[in-house]
Amino acid sequence: MFQTKRVRTQRSAAASTLTLLYHHTVFKARGTHNNAVIGLLLNMMQAFMLLGVFYILFAVTGMRSAAIRGDFMLYLMSGVMIFMAHTKTMNSVAGSEAPGSALMQHTPMNTIVSMAGAALSALYIQSATMFLSLLLYHSVMNEITIDNAVGAYGMVLMGWFTGAAVGVVFYAVRPWFPTAINVLRPLYMRVNMVASGKMFVANMLPPSMLAMFDWNPLFHCIDQARGFTFINYYPRNSSIEYPLYVGLVLLVIGMMIEYITRRKVSLSWAAKS
Repeated sequence: MFQTKRVRTQRSAAASTLTLLYHHTVFKARGTHNNAVIGLLLNMMQAFMLLGVFYILFAVTGMRSAAIRGDFMLYLMSGVMIFMAHTKTMNSVAGSEAPGSALMQHTPMNTIVSMAGAALSALYIQSATMFLSLLLYHSVMNEITIDNAVGAYGMVLMGWFTGAAVGVVFYAVRPWFPTAINVLRPLYMRVNMVASGKMFVANMLPPSMLAMFDWNPLFHCIDQARGFTFINYYPRNSSIEYPLYVGLVLLVIGMMIEYITRRKVSLSWAAKS
């Protein structure tokens, strides 16, 4: 009945939003385990298992000779880490709290904070996993040298951004078609196991095979990252601009659909999505 009106300046509103975003990011980062360190170790174990699978696959099939001249594990990491950053971010953003969920009933909370917090938490976990894995390999097994570390991490951020953009589209469409999205999300992840091109070198692919991969922005991110990582590799069949443009287009489309969804949302949708 009685309410106290508070005059909020733009600075206080921005500070309140950033504080809310920080707390939601921490909440999402600790979603896998209450202990943040254990959650990070679990994510590192997933990365190591994926690296082990691809190492054995390359060794058995004789594809190791097709890799870039340089450290073979660094070659695998350049593909696996960007792939994980992309897919984990997509999955985290797409699985954010729906517009009709109970958390959205609290006044400061909104869907933008929900998606941004999910994306930032995924970036934090994947970046920490990548840096710790590289440090562990460099310290324990073999010394490595990255030709342009800033550029290589920039392509990790590009893979994260495109994953977040795809996740926004899935998130926006999820209340309308929850069953279809629950099928398409894991299907997209499994298709990217091959379509991301982390097992191939783009410069060595013939044009007929290149057409099967160059539609995927993740393929360009991984190939460009290898160009920044290895001094003797220059990517000719991929570009930095393509994943950026695709990510921006998908982000705009996703935000437009999300705006329409937010205006049409009802509490009964929370049970479906």
